[in-house]
Amino acid sequence: MFYRPSDVSPRNGGLPHSPFNAIVAPRPIGWISTRGPLGDNLAPYSFFNGVAYTPPQVIFAGDLKDSIRNIQDTGVFATNVVSRALWLQMNQTSAHLPRGVDEFATAGVEKAECTLIDCPRVALSPATLECRLQQVVTLEGGADFLVIGTVIGVHIRDEYVTEGRFDVTKAQVMARLGYMDYLQVTEMEALLRPK
Repeated sequence: MFYRPSDVSPRNGGLPHSPFNAIVAPRPIGWISTRGPLGDNLAPYSFFNGVAYTPPQVIFAGDLKDSIRNIQDTGVFATNVVSRALWLQMNQTSAHLPRGVDEFATAGVEKAECTLIDCPRVALSPATLECRLQQVVTLEGGADFLVIGTVIGVHIRDEYVTEGRFDVTKAQVMARLGYMDYLQVTEMEALLRPK
């Protein structure tokens, strides 16, 4: 089968949902926490990833809602890793709530303060990246925005460090697939690069 993404809709594409999200998978979940003039905010983004080592940098994309507005106002944000234990609470924070409602409170997520930036973080997240905004880019179409951030601080819960490495299987890290599907990382296998 071949299709043009611009043609896919339940009415004319022959598919009830676009398979794009399922093809580009699994994706890490960027559980983005921010602080703004109306209070704290927490929202998941499935278009998220790390994109550079030196300095470490992350990106995420979505529509212009509280998270991105807060980041534009403050210049900082935190990215929290989603574990299996936090998965249902993460889903609760995806609800469209009125501006200024604290998703930490509505989803029962324990909050902690970041160290280098004025921003909340998920206290029980296996790891959190404290980020400084580089830029916000308007994507084609004008409804979505790409946020680029530099990681300036890293929190890792001690119980998820094994032999000096962050242990994604022990942390039970969750990833986003397509549609409403998720995946828990349960096993790893090392593969060395050729010399």
